[in-house]
Amino acid sequence: MENIYAMFVEHGLLAVSLGVFLEQAGVPIPAVPFLFLAGVTGAHDGVFAVQSLLVATLAAMMADYLWFLGGQKFGRRVLGLLCRVSLSPDSCVRQSELSFARRGVATLVVAKFVPGLSLVARPLAGALGMRLESFLMFNLAGTVLWAGSGIALGVIFHDQLASLMQWLENMGSIALVLMGALLAVYVAVRAWRRWRLAQLSSKLPRIQAGELAELLQRQEDTVVVDVRAQILNAAQDDSIPGARHIDLNTLAGISFDDWPQGAHTKVVTYCACPNDASAVKAALLLLQKGFKVRVLQGGIEAWSKAGFPLQLAQAAA
Repeated sequence: MENIYAMFVEHGLLAVSLGVFLEQAGVPIPAVPFLFLAGVTGAHDGVFAVQSLLVATLAAMMADYLWFLGGQKFGRRVLGLLCRVSLSPDSCVRQSELSFARRGVATLVVAKFVPGLSLVARPLAGALGMRLESFLMFNLAGTVLWAGSGIALGVIFHDQLASLMQWLENMGSIALVLMGALLAVYVAVRAWRRWRLAQLSSKLPRIQAGELAELLQRQEDTVVVDVRAQILNAAQDDSIPGARHIDLNTLAGISFDDWPQGAHTKVVTYCACPNDASAVKAALLLLQKGFKVRVLQGGIEAWSKAGFPLQLAQAAA
């Protein structure tokens, strides 16, 4: 155990900075254990605790700035890439947009504490056109709070964490197998959920942007449902003409009395998620309500690329 402490004291700042930078850059390496261990060591060396906070903050801010620039330059394409490698593609972007809509730039203060949001918030801030000064200020506050909390917990519970490390050291390879098994179960459950959504999605009928435009032009009984989250930038809150903006979380509880109820009524859902994930969820729910539903292939991006007109989104009554 003393060897672990000695090694961390000698190379701890490098380990903290690399661990934090890699995690914030998107590598699936948890940084919190590094912060905890910095706190355990910092319980006996206050200077080391302060140094750990500084290097962790600097490392995180460097990675966050790169993601912010990526969001500025490439917009939602960066978000799509992130969510395609995420185990929760259905909520990756939407939950982040909801958080920005509810909390504004203060989202950056809490982002690192929320799984999923921590990955997407930085490029989303850039994609939404947030000013660099605002991003740096609020992101710095959130980063200091996140890194400081991890180190502080390590200081407060240093005896318990030291005992845990001693136990793991005594367990040797068994501890590694146990942690690996727990991680494998977690990944398997999330991957199964993703696979199940993909299977359900593949069975839903799709509609292309041109087909939807023709339906709307013929003024057939068509209800277009926009299940994107309301976001900060009004310029990105444009929708398909006549679409009803309904939050996915409230869709199940709304009244459908003002919807066309004829046998020929068509419902089309769309979103801005990779693989149309939120639109698929909404379609599955509306199918249970007895509607004939199709999902707009490619969502609002496909509609815009096809050159069809947009209008300001209309909130549901």
